[in-house]
Amino acid sequence: QVQLVESGGGSVQPGGSLRLSCTASIRLFSAYDLSWYRQAPGKQRELVARISSAGNTNYADSVKGRFTISRDNAENTVSLQMNSLNPADTAVYSCRAHWTTALNYWGPGTQVTVSS
Repeated sequence: QVQLVESGGGSVQPGGSLRLSCTASIRLFSAYDLSWYRQAPGKQRELVARISSAGNTNYADSVKGRFTISRDNAENTVSLQMNSLNPADTAVYSCRAHWTTALNYWGPGTQVTVSS
């Protein structure tokens, strides 16, 4: 059974940092594109960052220069380093592993709250 589990969420003051991790029980993990999404209360879910199977990355404009996505295929893990956090970053963050239409998996999400 495929399972994605996020960790590392929590509460932080503005300007602080958090590192999210997502570990996946997926065969052929290295073949998957991996992404982090977030959804704030009352807003649509948005793509935060993505890393392809080849290691290419792209980011939402709102997080460029502050967030860094990385992957460790040996550990079946994708991480999101988040720096210079501000209240607008408050949301539930979810990881996604995607290879084909049928091979598309989500984690349950982890809460990130940025508040003074």
